Amino acid sequence: MTPEQASELNHDLCLLAPVIPVLVLDDAALAADLARALVAGGLPALEVTLRTPAALDAIREMADIPGGVVGAGTLLTPKDVENAKKAGAKFGVSPGATDLILDACEDNDLPLLPGTATASEAMRLLERGYTVQKFFPAEANGGVPALKAIGAPIPQVRFCPTGGVSLKNAPDYLALSNTLCVGGSWVAPKDMMLAGDWAGIEALAREAAGLPR
Repeated sequence: MTPEQASELNHDLCLLAPVIPVLVLDDAALAADLARALVAGGLPALEVTLRTPAALDAIREMADIPGGVVGAGTLLTPKDVENAKKAGAKFGVSPGATDLILDACEDNDLPLLPGTATASEAMRLLERGYTVQKFFPAEANGGVPALKAIGAPIPQVRFCPTGGVSLKNAPDYLALSNTLCVGGSWVAPKDMMLAGDWAGIEALAREAAGLPR
């Protein structure tokens, strides 16, 4: 898979909904119900971060949910990429971008949303062919003003800002011409997952899916 093909696929992915849920799961037994609730609420693209031992099993569970598109976040090594692909991930997300990660995703046909924090990093990824990137950590890197400033000289790149994005500030990011969607964890609070409050999570998802852009 070429960087151009990956960017085209992730462009379409980012247009599925204004928000991509960023999910941290400690128990894969919750994954299917969580995915159903989020998809029912209008958020079909789901990023399961590889931050817990249960993550790959969670991806396997979510991969079979109708209407959902599950991906793997926190890709740090080529082995992460291989494991995510085998588990059923349809896209990948990385906090930054190294040649090893980029090569692994291209070799394994896993469309990567590569992380970038600066104009130089965005330019380097653009040179390789990535026109859709993740701006991370968004709030710590200057938030909306920083992303807007980067967009002025590099309009070819569109972003999914993640990190510190909430229901409150998401509309400000989505109003930017270089933002396709945002990533956020607020739609799947840990306490609601543990309580099995799938109706509540569906309601949060529906609220996020209704954000203007």
